[in-house]
Amino acid sequence: MRKIFTLLSLFNCFFWSNAQVNLVGTWEGLIYRNGQRLDQGQTFLISFDKEGERIEGTSREEINETDFYGIGKYYGTQKDSTIEVKHVVYQEKKGSIRTTWCKMEMTLTYNSKTGYLDGDYNSIDCRQNNGKIILYRINPKSTDLSELKNASSISQKLIVDLSRGRSAPEVREIERKNFKFKPIYFDYDKAEIRPEYHAFLLDIIRIIDGHSDLRVLVTGHTDSDGSDQYNIELSKRRAQAIINFFVINGLPKDKIEIQFSGESKPVDVNSTEEGKQRNRRVEFSFI
Repeated sequence: MRKIFTLLSLFNCFFWSNAQVNLVGTWEGLIYRNGQRLDQGQTFLISFDKEGERIEGTSREEINETDFYGIGKYYGTQKDSTIEVKHVVYQEKKGSIRTTWCKMEMTLTYNSKTGYLDGDYNSIDCRQNNGKIILYRINPKSTDLSELKNASSISQKLIVDLSRGRSAPEVREIERKNFKFKPIYFDYDKAEIRPEYHAFLLDIIRIIDGHSDLRVLVTGHTDSDGSDQYNIELSKRRAQAIINFFVINGLPKDKIEIQFSGESKPVDVNSTEEGKQRNRRVEFSFI
């Protein structure tokens, strides 16, 4: 009996951990027809609310290089990380006499690894109008989608992000907050980066690349062997080696700050080989 109870408890934990994906909020991105490139798509926003088992959505579609847009209402359901909704009515439309607004039904699935909500759409009332939608969650100042003018400029960032293999902004922010720095160590009297640290340094580049306002501070250190002046120069060479690695691997130089402390800030004693090794290091922080 106890085994059955344990299995049921594990099943319930698994079920709820997968079922409780929170997709409420405002999502922005692009909608594009099958056969189109991503940069040929139109800006699309949708704000989801959930009441019980029902999903309600309010959308905003834009026609590029115009001030035309349509505000629509969607209803549907969510199962695990997938939303299925159907366009019911346009609440507001702005366009020319040639503008065609098509109601849609769509199935969108959230990818917890990348943070994108994407999937397929099919037009309900326009023939041969089907394609793809890809969205990321945003935090707009207003939840009234009729007030979000010129959102297409923001969607251009999505095209760049996808071309560079970046995750959605909310995932990148979580990665930045949870990123764990560690010092990298150098051999005695050397400034060459050990190959074992390359993957870690590339991770730093990836995090910074995903944030336009983020930089990294690189600080070089040495053990106490040698003169103060020599160790200042050695710590500088170690920090410079990191900068060279960053720049060669695509990080702009203006994203990097450098400090070199020589032997003045040890983290261990200099009376043992183990302590000296810990002091021969470069440390990092985001600024």
